Amino acid sequence: MKRSGNKIIYWKSFCAFGGMTLLAAPSAYSQQKPDQVKTTFQSSAEWRPTIDNRADAVMIYGVKGNPSDKRKKWPFSDRVKSWKDNGYTIHFMTGIAWGEYQDYFTGAWDGKMHLDEGQVTQMQDTIWHGHMVPYLVPTDNFIKYLNEEHIKPVIDAGIDAIFLEEPEFWARAGYSEAFKREWKKYYGFDWRPQHESPENTYLSNKLKYWLYYNALDKVFTFAKEYGKSKGIDVKCYVPTHSLVNYSQWMIVSPEASLASLPVVDGYIAQVWTGTSREPNWFDGKERERVFETAYLEYGSMESMTAPTGRKMFFLTDPIEDRAKDWDDYKRNYQATFTAQLLYPNISDYEIMPWPERIYEGLYRVSSNSEEKAKIPKPYATQMQIMVNSLNDMPKSDNKLSGSEGISVLMGNSLMFQRFPTHKGYDDPQLANFYGLTLPFVKQGIPVKTVHIENLGYPAALAETKVLLMTYSNMKPLDSMAHNQLADWVKQGGQLIYSATDNDPFQSVQEWWNTEGKQYATPSDHLFEIMGIGAGAVEGTYSFGKGTVQILRHDPKEYVLSDGKHQLLVDAVHARYQASTGKELTFKNHFYLQRGHYELVAVLDENVSTEPFELQGKLIDLFDPNLPIYNKRKIVPGEQGYFLNVNLVKDKKKAKVLAGASRIYDEQQDKNAFSFVAKSPIDTDNVSRVLLPKKPKSVAIDLKESFEEKNWDEDSKTYLLRFANNPEGIKVRFVW
Repeated sequence: MKRSGNKIIYWKSFCAFGGMTLLAAPSAYSQQKPDQVKTTFQSSAEWRPTIDNRADAVMIYGVKGNPSDKRKKWPFSDRVKSWKDNGYTIHFMTGIAWGEYQDYFTGAWDGKMHLDEGQVTQMQDTIWHGHMVPYLVPTDNFIKYLNEEHIKPVIDAGIDAIFLEEPEFWARAGYSEAFKREWKKYYGFDWRPQHESPENTYLSNKLKYWLYYNALDKVFTFAKEYGKSKGIDVKCYVPTHSLVNYSQWMIVSPEASLASLPVVDGYIAQVWTGTSREPNWFDGKERERVFETAYLEYGSMESMTAPTGRKMFFLTDPIEDRAKDWDDYKRNYQATFTAQLLYPNISDYEIMPWPERIYEGLYRVSSNSEEKAKIPKPYATQMQIMVNSLNDMPKSDNKLSGSEGISVLMGNSLMFQRFPTHKGYDDPQLANFYGLTLPFVKQGIPVKTVHIENLGYPAALAETKVLLMTYSNMKPLDSMAHNQLADWVKQGGQLIYSATDNDPFQSVQEWWNTEGKQYATPSDHLFEIMGIGAGAVEGTYSFGKGTVQILRHDPKEYVLSDGKHQLLVDAVHARYQASTGKELTFKNHFYLQRGHYELVAVLDENVSTEPFELQGKLIDLFDPNLPIYNKRKIVPGEQGYFLNVNLVKDKKKAKVLAGASRIYDEQQDKNAFSFVAKSPIDTDNVSRVLLPKKPKSVAIDLKESFEEKNWDEDSKTYLLRFANNPEGIKVRFVW
């Protein structure tokens, strides 16, 4: 702790634990061979024919299972064997903030009770994840326990990929005895209640942030080193919600800074209906905007790793945690699934979490009924068609349609200002973030996000023409970011800064107002670098080859009232013209082609209500019957996912184009094509098979099954139907 007169300086450099804007140092870990898994899923269950979804890998959950499991738990070794015997690559997942760790809390491990290490609110309520399973304050003792009792046995079992999920510290927590001890250890002075001042809130959340950064660093370092001692190259991943969601849900997590750790190989973007249906504001209306929110969530996850080269899996879930009906799940699954595929540089996927919940769980059959049933057969077929397409999903150099180059700056400190509120300043449903993004997403502009922590990477702003930023909802944790922003503007970048700079966190003791610096707000420091005076008024300022435009409005103003976003849109339009010489293109849709797949999302709340029309030989992958259309219209508020047979290369080669089972052992000769199809039992397969000629014979498990009506001459495809079996169904075509 440093002192300046009577003033306590609380700045404890984030560079000390990984660097907010510094690049990760080269390490032996970064030279290791990347894993080849493209599709995966998590399960705490043993293999069963009802949940055999045929992804490349399974992340077996928990040495002792999942706290949410109500079934009798199989021993870990038996679960590993059951999946391995059925052809899966075996990985491991458990929680870093919660899990089946009752032996730690109750003293069975070291003879001491540790229930005081739970996350506790101001009312002294422990935040629980399950019975005797609190959300944790990750102490050094817990880290030792996790390494000895969970990480070591997994590596001893030969598993070479570890996923530690959801490093989560609730913003409303921070009152437990364990947290107070960590505060004293980290800051060097006694704990202070976060609700008493913005200063205390900021300090509290920075500590929460560091605690999980430190925990993951230590656990993954142990995993790498212990694995090396056993001759195993252990990969380490962090499955985590997006920065957008954690900020909106008032949770603190390390997020982008983890990419600075050499021991982190990548992430899973935990985005699904449950996160993306969180309401937000636009045009004065608060409501769910699932597609738009998912698009921004996936984008924030991609921007965490795109400049760093770390691996990223995108997750979707055919259902969600909240009890809804099957139609609700299906509609929103389509929205999130489309959103994830609109990022053509990502092609690795967690195809589902908890298949035991999806295939075997009971949910309402309709929104106005309390009757519950297992997943409807048509929805199961559609879901399997969709997830099997991910095994074939290519990366693509194609770009999402629309005016490129509009980006919004975001940073991990978005999570620091969410709870509690101070001095009456509110940011309802993260409106300051959505105020900079939704006005463009809603008009078909593929806005991207850029992490302030990644500005040190040349790739971070390489494609950005106009950068929008505010310090109304976040603060820069390192002055270096301002030098990097100024350099970008000097080279011709167009920066729009929109903020009143009067939120109560502007004056927390940080680098911009300590150790000789006396800036009233962090933006004053940024503006000074670019020759703009402190407290600069609204206007346009030149710097080098670029421009800074200051708008003295908090971005939330653009969405909390109807029509107020036009001020921001006009400013961006002007800066875009200055950068590119082109007009912004406003539309009501997004379109992307990836190989022979075509994706469309048509937006509501737009001036245009026109549908988007697609033409070709289109197999509708959202329809379990896999019909073929010559043209298809997608209306506002809906999405479309198609395989265009016209785009398939080498049409003389027989191929299963789409289907509700995974295909193995393909063999083709001059007059025949055969394969084996595998998928969970109690589900129905529907497949479209491309053939060079109309078949004379179609045999399914040696039984002749040809039907004239199933042949489509125009597309040269045959429609297959049969009951799935994880042991495999043999199919043979002869022409």
